[in-house]
Amino acid sequence: MTIPTQRSVRFTGLLLVFALLVSAAGFTQTASPQLPKGVEKVTSVEGITEYSLSNGLRVLLFPDPSKPTVTVNVTYLVGSRHENYGETGMAHLLEHLLFMGSKNHPEILKEFADHGARRNGTTWLDRTNYYETVAATDENLDWALRMEADRMVNSFVSKKDLDSQMTVVRNEFEMGENSPQRTLLQRTVSAAYLWHNYGKSTIGARSDIENVPIERLQAFYRTYYQPDNAVLLVAGKIDEAKTLGLIAKYFLPIPKPARQLPKIYTSEPTQDGEREVTLRRVGDVQVLMTVHHIPSGSHPESAAVQILESVLADVPAGRLYKALVEAKKASSIGSFAFQLNEPGVALFAAEVRKDAPMAPAREAMLQTIEGIGASPVTKEEVDRARANLLKEIELSFNSSEGIGLAMSEWLAQGDWRLFFLNRDRLRNVTADEVNSVAAKYFKPSNRTLGAFIPTEKPDRAEIPPAPDVAAMLKDYKGDAAIAEGEAFDPSPANIESRIRRSQMSNGLQMILLPKKTRGASVVGSFTLRFGDEKSVFGRQIAGRLAASMLMRGSKKHTRQQIADELDRLKATVTISGDDTSATARIETIGENLPSVLELVAEIFREPAFPAEELETMRQQFLAAVEQQRSEPQPIAMTALIRHLNPYPKGDSRYVMTPDETIGQLNAIGIDAVRKFYADFYGGSNGELVLIGDFDDASVAVLAERLLGEWKSPRPFVRIPSVVHSVEAINTSLNTPDKANAFLGAGLNLSLRDDHADYPALLLGNYILGNSDNSRLRMRIRVREGLSYGVGSRISASSHDDSGSFASFAIYAPANVEKVESALKEEIARALNEGFTSEEVAAAKSGFLQGQQLTRARDASLASMLSSRTFASRTLAFDAELEKKISELTPEQIRDAMRRHIDSSKISIVKAGDFEKK
Repeated sequence: MTIPTQRSVRFTGLLLVFALLVSAAGFTQTASPQLPKGVEKVTSVEGITEYSLSNGLRVLLFPDPSKPTVTVNVTYLVGSRHENYGETGMAHLLEHLLFMGSKNHPEILKEFADHGARRNGTTWLDRTNYYETVAATDENLDWALRMEADRMVNSFVSKKDLDSQMTVVRNEFEMGENSPQRTLLQRTVSAAYLWHNYGKSTIGARSDIENVPIERLQAFYRTYYQPDNAVLLVAGKIDEAKTLGLIAKYFLPIPKPARQLPKIYTSEPTQDGEREVTLRRVGDVQVLMTVHHIPSGSHPESAAVQILESVLADVPAGRLYKALVEAKKASSIGSFAFQLNEPGVALFAAEVRKDAPMAPAREAMLQTIEGIGASPVTKEEVDRARANLLKEIELSFNSSEGIGLAMSEWLAQGDWRLFFLNRDRLRNVTADEVNSVAAKYFKPSNRTLGAFIPTEKPDRAEIPPAPDVAAMLKDYKGDAAIAEGEAFDPSPANIESRIRRSQMSNGLQMILLPKKTRGASVVGSFTLRFGDEKSVFGRQIAGRLAASMLMRGSKKHTRQQIADELDRLKATVTISGDDTSATARIETIGENLPSVLELVAEIFREPAFPAEELETMRQQFLAAVEQQRSEPQPIAMTALIRHLNPYPKGDSRYVMTPDETIGQLNAIGIDAVRKFYADFYGGSNGELVLIGDFDDASVAVLAERLLGEWKSPRPFVRIPSVVHSVEAINTSLNTPDKANAFLGAGLNLSLRDDHADYPALLLGNYILGNSDNSRLRMRIRVREGLSYGVGSRISASSHDDSGSFASFAIYAPANVEKVESALKEEIARALNEGFTSEEVAAAKSGFLQGQQLTRARDASLASMLSSRTFASRTLAFDAELEKKISELTPEQIRDAMRRHIDSSKISIVKAGDFEKK
């Protein structure tokens, strides 16, 4: 996949979600392991140790015993910047082909599924990386290192696979073309660069994707996929000496290549005047974008640029938010800094509703970004931005998997230690430095927004070259390492043995799981449940807004004060909800947990519901909903769900159309939101789950004091799920000017998750469409190359006999018949023939390891414990379910699927530009 990734990403409902979790951590230093022959130690910083192999491969090891997982990541220092004329998209296309098999691992996707791995590959401007996270066993680590060494130099990169993946990548290209925002991003950045390859989208030109010769792709692979152009990182629960031995065993036999890496010498000239680009396409929202050239990510001024970006684009304190969103000139704003190996760009964007004037937003946006000289950045603004950025960095230390993946970005910028040096620089940035970079780089002549405008006296921004990173980091040591977490077994039995369950005096369920974690981290969830079928009728929008507005101010703190307090406490709190429940997700560190719980209790119990915030939120909601009017996926899914679940309008389970939602958003007032809260919010029904480094006895006492006497104003009665018997439909909906299409298929099932057939259905669907090696994926994406995304799922209620079977695919409209036919054929084949013993054995291994990985993530475990408690269950249910799955036979799976899935009753809805086809 192509993925712009960087710490400096701020978008509130704007553009695509460009997100890769960037995290870092350290560990207690131990004695260096005995080094195998051909391996040398280079340096250690904050728990990460670098080694070098005699063939040029660099190795980073990051031991972390607190999670029973291992992440293996290989970063190749090649991206779209290294592509030649006619080769755009080649780095990304090659990323796809490396999942198609190698000499000693011809079925890599099957191996991922067999090992229950979380895996991916990503391509960006300066680098490409591949990673897999697996359960921490000797066999899994041996396999992952052996496989990565083999596909480094022995991948097939064949014409057959190119033909298949070319259409998949083209489908991914078309998926991006559906988005006016993403296309505008590509056009604007392209206009900002005259010569440098940073101006070309990583996905590449359609013509290059379709026509690149296999010989050029193979030559590209042989040139850049070599040990002297790669960095291997292994993070997680590892024995350092044993891991180095395995690395030496599998990677040292790869010879150091004789070739010299091509020297990339093109540099971007100084921009000498404003540039402008206009995009006209089908869409439902207006977007403004500015792009300014900035120094490289390794440059000393980069930290000041990051602070300035936060000052401008933070929500709700940012200057752009106040000048545009609060002033009702735009519905949302966002930013994205390209911190790269060479000088990059900073992007700011604003969404303006379709019928609103664009000129006031444009004027306010440019004045805010380029008017820092008239209104300098203050020390208070710098301190707030610094606290936010450093909080993110400190919290990221708690994930060895996250830091493993984050290192790819900093390696691409010159050296992995830049991550820590950047943190140090952020600590020391002054307001004068921020104002200096604003004056140097955020000026009209360095801006790309629209058309070229000649000027007699150009005021040019000279972008400094990337500094000598090796010299900067020669004696760098970094901070002292943080404490390790405990080696925690994520089995249901062990988790249950550690849990402390109790019920507060008002009925709220409390589930506490104290354990030692890296960085003393704590995660949790706090869920309230309320209402009944009759009392919430017709109040869907009021319920959504009530939950969404909780973070926008309490009777004691403004929205900004809440945000500042969370930064001070090194905490994040997000709240979501609807007309039947509200949930807060919490992350912090143990010593600050009491203060965070105090603040969360205040937010829930003493909300202010400021009227001006409702107006801001209304504009954001409206902009988000309006975009769904022309997008194939929400159009198809809305139509399918409404057909399968025909509830009356006003019912909590009723699915509104975009126009219905817009009508209710426009009509609702603040009094209706306040009344919903007053009618339903209270602590009598719900769950508080906390996992991490805290004292459970004192936390239990505190939680009782904060929430124990808070009672719900009326009883809660869960709204049941009902299985509707509906006629099967097969419908096509036209969405003009959309290059990508979507197919959704669904069937209602009379099924609860404790039904005797549920384990067999779950594993059968895993083989059919819910794993890397699934039949749907292997046929429709891998072999026939018809879809970038395809799959299926089985769901079942824990309370009612109500479930569903669903499937989906995204594809080019021209392939609609092929995709639908292949989907139907694979479902029919599963029902008629069942699955082989080999498929079932591999699926059991992959599925069960995947469940273990899910429980190893504290945030996922918190959600699981909350839902299990709501269903009056413990994790003994999961243990029993996994036991049943491990004992299934192919015949049991086939028979269960036949009993519940009737292919003739599956409804299908397709949306796309089928008229153009």
